[in-house]
Amino acid sequence: MSSVLNAAQETDLMRRGFSRRTFGRIASVLAAGAALPFYNEQALAQLSMVKDMPPDAVKINANENPMGPCPEALDAIHSVVKNGGRYMYEVTFELAQTMAAMEGVKYSYDPKECEIAIYAGSSAPLHQSVIAFCSKDRPFVKADPGYEAGERAAKAVGASVINVPLRKGTWDHDVRAMLAAAPNAGLFYICNPNNPTGTLTSRADIEYLVANKPAGSVVLIDEAYIHFSKNAVPCIDMVSKGKDVIVLRTFSKLYGMAGLRAGAALGRPDLLDSIYQWSAGMMPITAMVGATASLRAKNLVAERRKILGDIREDTFNWLTAQNVEFVPSESNCFMMNVKRNGKAFAADMAKEKVYIGRPWPVWPTWVRITVGSKDDMSKFKSAFSKVYSA
Repeated sequence: MSSVLNAAQETDLMRRGFSRRTFGRIASVLAAGAALPFYNEQALAQLSMVKDMPPDAVKINANENPMGPCPEALDAIHSVVKNGGRYMYEVTFELAQTMAAMEGVKYSYDPKECEIAIYAGSSAPLHQSVIAFCSKDRPFVKADPGYEAGERAAKAVGASVINVPLRKGTWDHDVRAMLAAAPNAGLFYICNPNNPTGTLTSRADIEYLVANKPAGSVVLIDEAYIHFSKNAVPCIDMVSKGKDVIVLRTFSKLYGMAGLRAGAALGRPDLLDSIYQWSAGMMPITAMVGATASLRAKNLVAERRKILGDIREDTFNWLTAQNVEFVPSESNCFMMNVKRNGKAFAADMAKEKVYIGRPWPVWPTWVRITVGSKDDMSKFKSAFSKVYSA
């Protein structure tokens, strides 16, 4: 038996068709998770990491929120730091209780009855869901372009991956094509709004996917960006209805806590147990109290949605006036067609001290732009004008 996997975990993996040769990779992945949620996420992190960035540079490459934590979160974090020598498990329980009450799911100290699990961000439950529900014969199914972390996790542990193009024109998840492509899927991954396009998949389409998916498969609905959209319909109510869904939430985006790490998975207790068995360690107390304070801050979501939404729409109006093609987004990021190699374009923007996001292999001339502050986007426009016409 590996030093990380226990006998029950190895038995479960063998039952689902994983070979013993994959055990070492999975064990390494889980062990490295103490530093990062999933070791191969380092590759994604490196795509957004900027070394020796000038102090006056604009960083709009990683879907971060330039507003950072709200004042209430900062006060809570500062107050708890002096207790950093304590484990303080109770602050994690408080976050779970607070979030469960707000979202209408069950909270209990008994994991057999609890419909919420707290994590350091939402990457860990995404990766652990891949381990729990996917295998060589039960693929991970996602949109393309889409967030790659789950796909990389699947490949790392030997599970198969199926990419299904977004629907042209609307750029939403083609759920019928996803179903047709994978009649034996282990996990259908829906990021809504989608990363990197910021586009929405309708509630009706998600309901269709849940109703028509293969028996035994799970629909993983990543709502990391849902707070930015006025039109997205949350799916957490599917949890209380007992559906085969897991919903992910994070405090990294609208709440501005990307570096602090707080998030949650919501689902039926048996589904949460399937992924939680791959977890280890306690949560950072600073993130826990900051997240709870953020949930309790009045009008925070609406105010931030309007501020960043107004900046996004102003940017879209400007791009339209420049005859630049982009995908209309309801998130804090969007894709833009620069009509040449996207990596080269990003490198040229960096020379102007504006660091933008990457292209996706399926869209090599499109780059992802994070919606920054008003000043950030003003500098983006100036640099873009130089680089795009060069």
